[in-house]
Order: sequence, then C-alpha cells, then structure tokens
Amino acid sequence: MKITAMIILSAAALTAAAQAPVGGISRADMNLTVNPGDDFYEYAGGGWMKANPLKPEYSSFGVFDVLHENSLEQLKQLFADLATEHHEPGTVGQKVTDLYALAMDSTRLNNEGAQPIQDDINTIRAFKRDKRDVNTLTAFLAEQHLSNGNPFFGIGVDCDLKRSDLNVLWVSAGTSGLPDRDYYLNTDEDSRKIQQQYRDFLANMFTLIAGYGTRDAKRAAKTVYDIEYRFAEVKMDRAEARDYNKLYNLRTVEQLQQDYPAINWTLYFERMGVTDLSTIILTEPAVMAAANEFMLTLTDVQMRDYLVNELITSNTGYLSDEIGDASFDFYGRTLRGQQERRPRWKRAMGIPNGLLGEAVGELYVARHFAGDSKQRMLTLIGNLRKALASHIASLTWMSDSTKVNALVKLNTFRPMIGYPDKWRDYSGLNVDPTLSLYANIKAARIFETRRNLDKCGKQVDPDEWGMTPQTVNAYYDPTKNVICFPAAILQPPFFDVNADDASNYGAIGVVIGHEMTHGFDDQGRMFDADGNMTDWWTADDAERFTTAAECLAAQFDDIVVVGDTHANGHLTLGENIADQGGLRIAFDAFRTTQQYKQGETLDGFTPAQRFYLSYGRIWAENSTNEAIFQQTKSDPHSIGRYRVNATLRNIDTFFDAFGIGEGDAMWLEPDRRAVIW
Repeated sequence: MKITAMIILSAAALTAAAQAPVGGISRADMNLTVNPGDDFYEYAGGGWMKANPLKPEYSSFGVFDVLHENSLEQLKQLFADLATEHHEPGTVGQKVTDLYALAMDSTRLNNEGAQPIQDDINTIRAFKRDKRDVNTLTAFLAEQHLSNGNPFFGIGVDCDLKRSDLNVLWVSAGTSGLPDRDYYLNTDEDSRKIQQQYRDFLANMFTLIAGYGTRDAKRAAKTVYDIEYRFAEVKMDRAEARDYNKLYNLRTVEQLQQDYPAINWTLYFERMGVTDLSTIILTEPAVMAAANEFMLTLTDVQMRDYLVNELITSNTGYLSDEIGDASFDFYGRTLRGQQERRPRWKRAMGIPNGLLGEAVGELYVARHFAGDSKQRMLTLIGNLRKALASHIASLTWMSDSTKVNALVKLNTFRPMIGYPDKWRDYSGLNVDPTLSLYANIKAARIFETRRNLDKCGKQVDPDEWGMTPQTVNAYYDPTKNVICFPAAILQPPFFDVNADDASNYGAIGVVIGHEMTHGFDDQGRMFDADGNMTDWWTADDAERFTTAAECLAAQFDDIVVVGDTHANGHLTLGENIADQGGLRIAFDAFRTTQQYKQGETLDGFTPAQRFYLSYGRIWAENSTNEAIFQQTKSDPHSIGRYRVNATLRNIDTFFDAFGIGEGDAMWLEPDRRAVIW
C-alpha cells in the first residue's frame, strides 16, 4: 500500500483556483471516449495507460512504478555522488560504494563466471552422511541455512502472535522454485509447458554453474522437481495460509524431535546459535512431515543434487551475464512476459539497497525527505482516524461491546512516518572489494541471519521498521498495531502540494484509510489493541462480518482476469476489504474540507468526481498476461483494473457522483453490495 503527505487547502486558496490546478487530475490521463458507467477504470486512467506502454524491462508498469522510478533515479545520483568521495574502511559509505561497484563491474563478473561459487558447490558435492548418525546431516544443513537458502526447511525469528511483545523462533518447511503450488499441480496444457520449461531451466543451471554433464543435469533437475512437487501437494494454498490460526502450531523441541527425527534438533539449534529454547512455532506440519521423509530417504546423490540446486538458483544474479541472462529467460521472459533485463545500474543498486537498506535509507532521507512531511501526515491521519471512528460507531451489524473494543484498537494505532527514529547498526558487516561479489553477498547473508536469530527470546523492538525509507510502499503490522509510511511514498503523484483536496484525498487519503482498515480486515481483526491474536468479537458479530466478507469474496471470484483464470476472492479478501474501507473513510474525511462543502466544479468535474477520478488513476497499469496470471495465483492484491471497477461497485457515493444507475455496466443492485466498514 502507498501513502504521501497532505495539506488542507484554505478557503482562500480554493476561491482563487478558478481554473484547473497545476497538479491533481489531468484530462490527458483519462479516456473521455468511455462512459464512466461502463468502465470507470478505463475512463479514469485510459489516457495514462495509452501514453505509457510497457517498456521491455517491465512485465507490469503502473502509476506506482512511476514513483519507484523516481526513487531509483534519486538513489542513482546518491550513489554517483558517494563514488566521488573518500570513505574510510568500515564506514557505511565504503560498504555501499564497494558493493555497488562490485555489482557494476561486468568485466570482472564475466571473467569470473561461475568460479566464485565453485568452492561451495564442491563442498556440497563432497558431502556424505551416515544414515545411522543424524548429526552429520544436521551439522551440514545448519551450515547451509546460514548463507545458502533454506533446503528442506527454514527458521527465523519473529514475534509470538499470542504474546506480541516477545520474539520467538518460527520453523517453516518446503522450498519452491515456481511462484505458487498451482504451477506444479495444474494439468492444463499451458501449465505442463511451464513445468517442462522449469525442468529444462534447472538442468541448464546444473550444467552452466555446477558443471554437470547433460545426463546428470537432467537427473538432478528431475530430483529437484519431484521434491518441490511433493511439497506443493501437501502445502496449504495461499488463501488458506492467510489464516494465522492454521500457521500457529506451538511445539516443544522434544515434540519436534519426536515428530521429525531426521535431524538432531537440539544440535541444529545450537549450530544456528539459538539456545535455551523451550518452544517454537511450526507453520505447516504436513509440509514438515514431507521434508522429514525426504531427509530420511533421499540417496546421497539426490541429497547433493537438491542442495546444489538450492545454492546455485539463489545466486544467479551475482555471477556472470551468461548465467544471469539464462535465469532471466525463465523467470522474467517465460513466467512474467518481460522482454529485457533491467539495466545493470538498477540491478546493481538493488544489492546495497537490500543488504544495507537502512544505511542507504539514512542517506536517502537526508536528501529527499521534507522536514514538515511528518506533521502533514499526522494531520491527515488524524482526519482519517476520526472518519473511521464515525464509521465504526454507526455500524448496524456490530454490537456495542465489540464497537468499544474496535474503537480502543483504532485509538491506539501508532503511525510511523518517513524513517526510523533509530537506524540499524551495520558495523558488524565487512565488505571486502578484493573478494568476489558472491563472497560479499554470502557474508552479508550470514550477518543478517545471525542478526535475526540473535533476537530469539528477547523483547520485540516496537520501533523496528519492516520497510526501508526508500521503499515505495506502506504497511500495517497487526502485531504492533502500527501503520507505516516510508519517505519514498510521501511525494507526487500520491500527494501534490499544487493539487486540490479531492485529488489528494482520492489518492493518498485512500491509501491511509486502506492501511487503517487492514487493522479490521479478515486477518487484522484477529488481533487486539495490544497486537495479540485473540478473539475480541462476539460470536454474532463475527458471523455477520464473515457473511459480508464472503459476499465481497464471491464478487471477485466471479471475475475472469485472463484466459479462463478467475480472480481468487479469498486470497485477495484482506486487500479488497481494505480498498473498500479506505475509499469510504477517505471520502467521509474529504466531506469535511472546504472544497467539498463549496461544491464548485474544477476543470469540469465536481469535488466528488475528482475524488474518484484520482482513485481510479492511481491504479492505472499495463501488464503482460503472464504477469496478470502470476499475480492472480500468488499475490494477495487484486489486479489494478478490479481494485477500481469491482470495488467501486459497492460504493453508493460513487454512483451518485457520476449518475450511474440500472443498465450501466458498473451498476450493482443495492442488495448485492458488500458493505463492511
């Protein structure tokens, strides 16, 4: 989700704006040949989509991506300036510039080819185990998990959902090279074609990076595919996995050992640096059972093939162009419909930006975050909070006791705006430009793994951010009850100081309301004001909420997005609830402004029309069919077209604004509309 700063325009300013403002809604972004009652998405953003055809490096490009491109250009200049300065060894400047330079040095990368990774490949190919002694596999897997992916299973530290102030260890199982379980399980012709292309890709990687002969490469590819297919068979689908209760399976270490004896869990945790464990949380026991079976029964050759694949396929972007191009050919061109890789500078920038994210963020904020943006955001958030409180208080389907709890939760929402108050410490990470890019990436992974695992058993830091300031996005964290808006999203086109209130409320205002509503969507509602997963609803309230939510899910299930593939209304339910709630809340907050009260048209549109046009425009995007299919299968966000057309069909004030009624394609009978928040 996204967000940006907001200024409440004065009455005097509105009076002076007799013509269209410099910012805000532009007729050039619209397709005025379309009736808004037939296809509002095309009406609001069709001109923008026509003027912004897909570039070869993109599989999907929308208004949000414009802001992302702006952020990349800002970072590019920042990195260029850093390269002209002297940096002492061990400083953030030295680490950032050296990582970027290593990733930009195509001559060195191409000369090295796959050589930097060979020692780790050889270590795996020399591995042998005694099946009578689980400790050999245990120790070896711990070594791999520190830096080379998560073969068979993975661990990580996060908060306890039922005691959100405490960090605990989570264990998850089952790795996959394809985007979703359905890519393995579907049997239609297109799916079978992709499955074969994936096996061919795996075989090619074994040959290109690990030096396997043709026959051995095909054998190894089949081994990997068969393991991943089995994981897909027993894995929950993405919609089911949105149920936190199903992912919260508390186990003692003793229970883990009894149920999954393929390794020595006590030794494993010790090797990973995690001690004094009493309990862990296991996400999917059925997948862990499959992983345990593989660890017990795979031959040494199969085990080595699987582990080599985990290593090489997670590092194709840090080796030669030949290897990177081969990986892109499958993941970019085949799966997403992209025609070209991103320019090298964008790929290179992603490395320090990812591994040293907050360090880069600190430098970014110093240049590009306006000092008064936080206060402006707090003002807008306050307006939206009041609107949501009014909605909750007036709900007819919710009992008074649940309303009280909902309002308590709303009033304890904590906004995080721009950047963290305390920056992450990277002093323990060494970046050595004499070593290969791969070697430095490996060191950074070990550093980050250790940093995460070191939090186990400690109190949760309530001020730790889940995104970097230069990220063009926003989020709600139910376990901390915070809404977060990084600096990079706090700029046009989502907020424009030259635009009218309608344009800003319809864009960034809806995004703020969206994040607030996440606290009360089908997942967020399971957490109380303190961030603990608990049932604070009456049974009748929960039943009525579920009925309304199912109505919304059914609306999206009916949508055909590409070919014969339908949208997944349950996978996208949380985001769809938040979109609808964000629209309702932002529009009610907009009603309090002078622009709405005066009701003057601007550039031929009423204030209400401009609000909804602004919302429609921010979701304008062009996408390949492959990207649409992949998003539908694996992403909890609906396609932009339906975040507009399907969502607005439930909003009475939208129909009123454009005079939409029976006979129009956008019209939905009142008794079929889903009204939740």
